[in-house]
Amino acid sequence: MAAYLCPPAVIHGEHAVKTSQIVDEVRGRHPQAAWAPRVDGIAASTGIETRGWMLPLEAAVAPGKGNGLPAAGIGPTREALADDGFTEQDVDRVIAALESISAPQTVQERTAPAWAAVQAGGERAARGALQIAGLDAADVDCLITSHSTTPALPGLDVSLANRLPLRSDVTLLPATQWACIAGTRSLALAADLVAADPDRVVLVVIAEALSTTYQPADDTLESLIVRLLFADTAVAAVVTGRPRAESVLRLDAAWHHTLPGTQDLHRLETREDGTHFVMDRRGPRAVQETVTAMWEWLRLRYQDDPASWHPDVLLAHPGGTRVLEYMEQTMPDGWPTGLLDYSRDSYTTGNRGGAAVFDIMRRAYDAGQKQGSRAVLYAAAPGLTATALEGQWL
Repeated sequence: MAAYLCPPAVIHGEHAVKTSQIVDEVRGRHPQAAWAPRVDGIAASTGIETRGWMLPLEAAVAPGKGNGLPAAGIGPTREALADDGFTEQDVDRVIAALESISAPQTVQERTAPAWAAVQAGGERAARGALQIAGLDAADVDCLITSHSTTPALPGLDVSLANRLPLRSDVTLLPATQWACIAGTRSLALAADLVAADPDRVVLVVIAEALSTTYQPADDTLESLIVRLLFADTAVAAVVTGRPRAESVLRLDAAWHHTLPGTQDLHRLETREDGTHFVMDRRGPRAVQETVTAMWEWLRLRYQDDPASWHPDVLLAHPGGTRVLEYMEQTMPDGWPTGLLDYSRDSYTTGNRGGAAVFDIMRRAYDAGQKQGSRAVLYAAAPGLTATALEGQWL
């Protein structure tokens, strides 16, 4: 399978949003929520103090351009009120009151600026990855993209093909529903592509504006947690079929796993006021099942050398600290401690979704991994589905 990965470029959301700002906003908006007395403890339990967003917090909580008038407009509203017995003076007062009420942002008002930011961030990451790899846009043979939180058609693939620009014969492979698994699964696909043609150059770009799931009107506990967890990031990396001077990681094998009957545990729902990320409390347990299955894959892969083989670094995006703890508890006996340090470090500035594994990888690279170090990359996503890769640091 051998595929060679250059160091990724990572573009963090430029607007620093503190947890204290989010806590103040939700406390002021939902003082009677069931979780209100515990909001400080809930926020502290995430371990996240600041995260980067592509747009400021003010953009997420701002009112929409509309008002409280029914969608039918002033004329039909007046007519309906008059038919119901309101005097003309009363109708004027009701209309004025409705016009003074700010409506929530529409899906378009919320998504359009985020989509523009995703494209800009994706372009910056793509250009950074090409520069790191010592390549030009003209060298790219295939582009794999993912952005699950800003639906658009055409998508990020076509946008980048024009922005960079790429050759007209480049293969474009958009994967807009990979979500948290985009990092590992895009690398697995890239490895298959270069295995078929070792001279092929694959550019992977993932850009997620997860802050678009911040829904001010939602007062559920799950919505509060979503507000506190997510960060916005754009990442990119070059994958080749032959080693380059810039290559830092060789990918040797990939593993995929899907749990039946778990498609409703985590999901995005598009409602009148925008995109909502819905979580089920059974989710972490289901993710843990994929972790157990991954351990079995590695055991079988190294069953002839179980005592002496172990990864030197584990680049894992399981979605939360509970599953990171489970991973540590269930690692085979004799494996060294600290394998998840870079994963934990990345998580302290937010859950980056599909961009997380590239961010974790970049942290490991910047820290200076030793040549010959074994690496395992892992991610799980709504579905519930998981992909892992195993390889060696160059």
